Amino acid sequence: MSPLRNLSEKELSIINTKKGLGALLRQQHLDINKTVRNVKYERRLEKLQEEMLILQQWVAANNKKVVILFEGRDAAGKGGAIRRIIQHLPPRAIRVVALPKPNETENGQWYFQRYINRLPNNGEIVFFDRSWYNRAVVEPVNGFCSQKQYDIFMSQVNEFEKMIQESGIYLLKLYFSITKNEQERRFKDIIDTATKKWKYSDVDRRALSLWDEYTKYKEVMFKKTQVHSPWKIIKANRKTSARIRAFEYILKMIPYETKDLDTIRPKTFRSILSDT
Repeated sequence: MSPLRNLSEKELSIINTKKGLGALLRQQHLDINKTVRNVKYERRLEKLQEEMLILQQWVAANNKKVVILFEGRDAAGKGGAIRRIIQHLPPRAIRVVALPKPNETENGQWYFQRYINRLPNNGEIVFFDRSWYNRAVVEPVNGFCSQKQYDIFMSQVNEFEKMIQESGIYLLKLYFSITKNEQERRFKDIIDTATKKWKYSDVDRRALSLWDEYTKYKEVMFKKTQVHSPWKIIKANRKTSARIRAFEYILKMIPYETKDLDTIRPKTFRSILSDT
C-alpha cells in the first residue's frame, strides 16, 4: 500500500515542496505523516520568527526594554526555545544570559546584584536561560543556599520585580514543564549522544532522585511569586509545541505596534502540530 494513499490533497501539496522533499530525504525510515507535521511546524515557526523581528524593531526604535525569563526542570528545552526565538534577530539588539555559579565576589554581594548588571539597556531584549529563580528551586533543593538565604530571597523577589517593571522594563516569566518520564528519556538521549554529553551535569544526575523536592519548591514559587508578574506555564513534553507556545505568548504580551494578530493567535495550533 502506498504511504501517500490516505493523504489529503493539501498534505500532498505540503510534501511536494522543497521543505517537504528535504524532510523526506533526511529520514532513515519513511514517515509521511511525520514529514507533514515537521513542515507545518517549520512554516509556523518562520511566521512567528518574522513577527518577532517586528517586535524587536519596535523595541529598538522606541528605546523599550524587555526581559524574558526561561525557567523549568533540567532538560525541559529552555535553551532550544531561546535559540529558535532569537535565530533571526540582530545579535547586537539582544542578549542571552546563562550565568554560571557565582564567584567569591558575587557570593558577597546582594543576591540580585549580578542579575541587575545584566538587565537591558534602551532598545534591548534580554533572555535569561535560568534566572534569579535559581534561588527559589535549584539552590535550596541541592543545598546551594541556606534556609535564611532562601527566605530572604522569597521575601524580596516580588518587590524586586515590581521595581524592574516600574523602571519601564517589560518582564515575562515562562516555565517549561515536563513529566518525570520525559526528563528521564531526555537525560538518556543526552548521555548516549557524543555531542550532547557535556550538558549532563552533577545537578542533572541528582534531578530524578530529587524530583519530589523540586516539585515542592516549584509549587511554592508559583504560589508566592506572581504578585507583579505572572508565570506562564508551558507544557514541554513535545519540544515543537513548547517553542510555538512560548513564541505566541511573548508576541501576545509585548504591546508592540503593527502587531499581526492573525499570525500570533494560536487558533490553528492544533491543526499545525497534531498527528495526522
